[in-house]
Amino acid sequence: MLRQTSRDKTADLRRKIAQEAAYLLYFGLETEYKQAKVNAAGTLGAHVLPSNLEIALELDKVAQETEGPARTVRLTQMRIEALKIMQMLDTHSPLLIGSVWRGTIRRGSDIDVEVHHDCPEEIVKLLKKSDLKILGTEQITVTENGKPQESFHAHATSGKFEVEVVVRSSEEVSRKRVCDIFGDQIKGLTLRELTKLLREDPTKKFVPP
Repeated sequence: MLRQTSRDKTADLRRKIAQEAAYLLYFGLETEYKQAKVNAAGTLGAHVLPSNLEIALELDKVAQETEGPARTVRLTQMRIEALKIMQMLDTHSPLLIGSVWRGTIRRGSDIDVEVHHDCPEEIVKLLKKSDLKILGTEQITVTENGKPQESFHAHATSGKFEVEVVVRSSEEVSRKRVCDIFGDQIKGLTLRELTKLLREDPTKKFVPP
């Protein structure tokens, strides 16, 4: 019984730290999960750290409590806008990822769409022909499993929402990636899947149980 009580206390403390970290992230006092949880633990004088998933789930609650019903309306609007962008990029197998896919948007969230192409400039040309206004582009290199992975990012605005189109090489089409926040596979939504979702359940969430 004492062991169970100890586990309950630890679980309660992790939840409080996750909540504090979520507030730090939501209100812009921190931008990285790692630093947010470290600072939250320090504030509460604790030595245990919640997982990124625990913080992400609390962050989703904070966003809903703060933004209310308007958040759900905005999610549907962002998914509709994402559909238009993906239709324009249809020949490049676009995939909706990020918080608009997850259904965990908050103030400041953008629409993230991923495509695969060996010539990013061609994707930029397509975007310029649309109603999107290009704000800038950048090449990003990150290390995954000890290996450098490059991706091209085009930042734009639809007038209503910020948009980020990520261009990865055609060699990465079948590569499975794990989300460092939720800890699951980044599956995203294809154009066909998003079309069906908007018809059947436009505010559905995709987060681990």
